[in-house]
Amino acid sequence: MSEVKRISVLKPIYGTEVDLIGEQGETEPFQIIAEFQLGNHSYAGLQPQDMQKEDEVAFFRITVQEGSDPELESIEDDEEWEAVAEAYDDLMFEGDEQP
Repeated sequence: MSEVKRISVLKPIYGTEVDLIGEQGETEPFQIIAEFQLGNHSYAGLQPQDMQKEDEVAFFRITVQEGSDPELESIEDDEEWEAVAEAYDDLMFEGDEQP
């Protein structure tokens, strides 16, 4: 497994929240929980208001085109999503004893 490391791509631009546009064109604020690099890709763990009660996190791939702001892409591949979720857990709970 690739090593996971913390990065900061979104927070310097957007602060602690980023607004994403939903399927009906509505804007929804997502809190930026974590940003990290896994292998050759960068990822963000974001949390919309309705996921905070359950402490769930949505994961997105961060892509950066030269000369423009970073963009967030959905992770469609199940294996990639699993790897990202595992890396997030490792990052957030490093130092904690794993059961």
